[in-house]
Amino acid sequence: MGLLDILLGRTRPVVADLDRLFALPSAAVTLEAAAGFTPTGQGAVCFATVEGAAFEQTHREVQALLDADTDRDGPPVRLRQDDYGYSWLVSHRAPGQLHALVTDLHAVNSQMEVNGFGPQLLCSLAGFRDGAGRRLALVYLYKRGTFYPFAPLPGEARRRDNALELQVRAALADELRIEEDLGRWFPVWGAPGL
Repeated sequence: MGLLDILLGRTRPVVADLDRLFALPSAAVTLEAAAGFTPTGQGAVCFATVEGAAFEQTHREVQALLDADTDRDGPPVRLRQDDYGYSWLVSHRAPGQLHALVTDLHAVNSQMEVNGFGPQLLCSLAGFRDGAGRRLALVYLYKRGTFYPFAPLPGEARRRDNALELQVRAALADELRIEEDLGRWFPVWGAPGL
């Protein structure tokens, strides 16, 4: 970044650091101790919908890569589209296999990046629940290199448990790089994997 960039207020975008996903298992231990949330074994990678043969080839490569894991039951990755037109590659693991789930998410992100779909990547998430059935996702913003908690309240109304989100932020501040701008804590309503 040059002097002219500083004077004009221009900044370079943060480079995604997919290795930050590997901090999730240790953060999950802290999350369980602080708030009683445990992993569900579900996670997903969200990206702007892509059409064409190149993406189909990438999806087949991801599928083949994750199919090679003999410890997995059922399909490794499902492709789903949400109500907003975004695509999600969803992975399911046993709740005690958060390390394997994170490896899946990292592999999906990496494969998409290698095949030129990095600009379409939006976020990755891992799902958690507590004993009362409350849901929580730890969301990794690909373009920011940061995490934030998303806690939807049960019911038809689309409302968030803001107090829980702030509690989780405080609990995980030393474990994960938390997104400081609360305006970027986007709701991921109906996200598969949550």
